[in-house]
Amino acid sequence: MHHLLAHHVAFLHAPSDTLRAQGWEVAVRNSESSRAPYLNELTLHKHTRNLSVHAVKNLAKPDLNALYEIAEGQQGLFTTRQATQLGFKPGSQHHHVKVGNWIREHRGIYRLARFPQGDQIQLVLWHLWSQNRAGEPQGVYSHQSALSIYELSDVMPAKLHLTVPPTFRRNAAIPKVLVLHRAALKASDVETRRGFKVTRPFPTIRTLAREAIISPDLLEQALAEGRRRGLIRLIELTQTKADASLPAWFSALLKKRTA
Repeated sequence: MHHLLAHHVAFLHAPSDTLRAQGWEVAVRNSESSRAPYLNELTLHKHTRNLSVHAVKNLAKPDLNALYEIAEGQQGLFTTRQATQLGFKPGSQHHHVKVGNWIREHRGIYRLARFPQGDQIQLVLWHLWSQNRAGEPQGVYSHQSALSIYELSDVMPAKLHLTVPPTFRRNAAIPKVLVLHRAALKASDVETRRGFKVTRPFPTIRTLAREAIISPDLLEQALAEGRRRGLIRLIELTQTKADASLPAWFSALLKKRTA
């Protein structure tokens, strides 16, 4: 207790310039006056004729340039968490929406109003929606949605297919636009796009064949198109054709393509 008091007294006797250089804003006020609305206030009491010294840590100013850089990499979108980390006050999103700076796209996800709206903004939106408690997006577009993103077949899914880790949890209901698949994906099977992630072409086709979700004709079309455009390497087919977990028709197709 005496050590703590000595530390506080030493702090109080430190020159104001020294405190400011360390990022503190120093103010002296009469303790009998009405309490000011200090934020992040650390009050060190040393009463001398009703005077008390207050040291207030300076709050970071909102970094507009950094917010724009984040939004640029996410097709104009950003999360409340990202904005707060850049100095925007919690709860300030309501003000920015009201004055027209931001547009609310979903709970906790906003778009810069003046940022050009991309044609894949919905993919970024639901990728950000899948963030965990640490603010890290967990979802990867897969299955029919991945085929559609790569334009590898005539598949036109009515919903967005998103693969999330087996431990992924949400307290609220899953949005109807999404179909969630649970799996632990290999990093080598995932490609990073501008603001979202998607499973690579051949791992996508392999998963669809194994799960028998769409017709073999569409998968054969996707495989042929992927090979023609150089999105699928021959070695991927060679290393997979002996996989016993694949249906016989798909293994036969791979052998045909590698003959």
